[in-house]
Amino acid sequence: ADRATTVAGKGGGGPSPKEPTAPACEGSAAALLAFGDITADWDIANTGSDELTIDRIDLTWTAESGYLQKVKLKRTVIFKQDRLGPSTTIDSGWEVGSSSRRIPAGRSTTLKFVFPEGVDARQSAFEIDVVFAEGCAVSYRPGARGADDLPDGYVPDTFFPRHVGADRLWAEGITGYGVSVAVIDTAAKATLPGLKADRNDLPRVHAVFDAVNNRICDGELNVCDPAHGHATHVTGVIVNSTVTDWGDYGGIAPDAGLVLVQALDTQGVGSYADVIRGIDWVVANKALYGIGVLNLSLSAPPQSYYWDDPLAQAVMAAWEAGIVVVASAGNHGPDPQTIGVPGNVPYVITVGALSDGFTALRGGDDHLASFSAAGPTFEGFVKPELVAPGGHVVSNMQETMVLAIDHPDHRFGDQYFQMSGTSQSAGVVSGVAALILQADPSLTPDGVKCRLLASARPAVDDSGQLAYSVFQQGAGLVDAYRAVHSQATDCANRGLDVTLDLAGVQHYGGRANLAEDGTYYLMGLDGDGYTWSDGYLWSDGYLWSDGYLWSDGLLWSDGLLWSDGYTWSDGLLWSDGLVWSDADSAAIATNSWVDQE
Repeated sequence: ADRATTVAGKGGGGPSPKEPTAPACEGSAAALLAFGDITADWDIANTGSDELTIDRIDLTWTAESGYLQKVKLKRTVIFKQDRLGPSTTIDSGWEVGSSSRRIPAGRSTTLKFVFPEGVDARQSAFEIDVVFAEGCAVSYRPGARGADDLPDGYVPDTFFPRHVGADRLWAEGITGYGVSVAVIDTAAKATLPGLKADRNDLPRVHAVFDAVNNRICDGELNVCDPAHGHATHVTGVIVNSTVTDWGDYGGIAPDAGLVLVQALDTQGVGSYADVIRGIDWVVANKALYGIGVLNLSLSAPPQSYYWDDPLAQAVMAAWEAGIVVVASAGNHGPDPQTIGVPGNVPYVITVGALSDGFTALRGGDDHLASFSAAGPTFEGFVKPELVAPGGHVVSNMQETMVLAIDHPDHRFGDQYFQMSGTSQSAGVVSGVAALILQADPSLTPDGVKCRLLASARPAVDDSGQLAYSVFQQGAGLVDAYRAVHSQATDCANRGLDVTLDLAGVQHYGGRANLAEDGTYYLMGLDGDGYTWSDGYLWSDGYLWSDGYLWSDGLLWSDGLLWSDGYTWSDGLLWSDGLVWSDADSAAIATNSWVDQE
């Protein structure tokens, strides 16, 4: 029976792993900095009834902006040092007493940062936190606050392409050219700047298909309605070719082609049948449009083994046809066994979410997002295989779209929007897959997956051990540059045969099992990170290691023959008796709203 599917996610986003540094002040601050020849000014106001005293200033900027020399509060120098930068905390060495660092109640003032040479006037080069002795703080981040006051044509920096090394590949001419990415989702606004054309202003959208009504969309008839905004945002993450204020492209693969498929409605909800129809159309038109990658930022709760699920079967057929399928893990974490369909399919690349802790220029506080779904799957496979930026990601979305109307505080002007979720993480990896295929078109989907896994950078703690279990982070943070230049082979989906699986001849399980004490572990493998007691770990951030070596050679990604001898220690029971009943509603949806963290 058909059943519903939705954008993957949950409202509210679950518990936040980290409390804010300080409560919000009764005050406000400018959305943009004002630049002079050697200065960057930030206007702040104390709108409360009590005086505030600056106790600490946390600053981050780039080396291109020079060295900080002075900090002034209006005309008074409150801090001075010859060469300070480019990331620092000022909490001592004040040039004045506390009385000169005070902002009276109901008054506004200007915090002025003075550089000895010309400052590089880019909004995105600065992050500022001003902490007051009274126990509150105000912060500057390049982005959404005061979106209505942003100048016309303002293009915010997206940061995530640099985070995964895509910008280094652009410099080598690797931009996704010649590879088309299919996006099955809500309808996308394909006419937006950065989406309708590549970086050379050449049309990139090959086709727009309406899987609900089984017809090609005609823009004049408005068959595909992009009102929701989710697909537009995810598509921008993958291909946005607009140049940001930083000088980078907004998306991962700015020259990739696009094939857009609407299978979900203007509320982000659709059915299994519509998504399967969309996948079938993508497979049938793979050669015509040069489709190499399929992005599925949607999910539904699993109700059976993957091989009995009709949507999973369709995804497996796409993989067998030579299309790299990238699926979101889902936003129902952090508990184990929360991976949705089709992310639970062992063949595909399933992606969880990393958050940068609201400090895009500072890497020390990057962490696994608490909403990111975790494995293992019910068949024992490690999922997700990778994590990618998925916290407060900036991408395309018009202010008139449903998500932008529902969450106006997350708008960046009238064309950009900030959103979190494993949907965005899947978009990042889909873009990276397009870069890999441009560099080596001979790769099979298994080959692309292998290079992504072998080049990923896991989170490690101070002792060099895995900070998160493989059931939470898989192989780690995707690294586009390392993946494109990797020569790894035969390290993904070993022991699996998708043709036999689809034919019903053989099915597979992974190495995960559940011990009597409730600990998840990998059979036949020992070591830190290969067991998990169902806890969500949080600290101020972890190092995403460039040098971590998997001692087992990624054996945890292999498949084992499913037989009567392969069982979970506590039994594997499905509440519906492992059958698809006629009463199933068959819903699937996009990864819906989660809180920023």
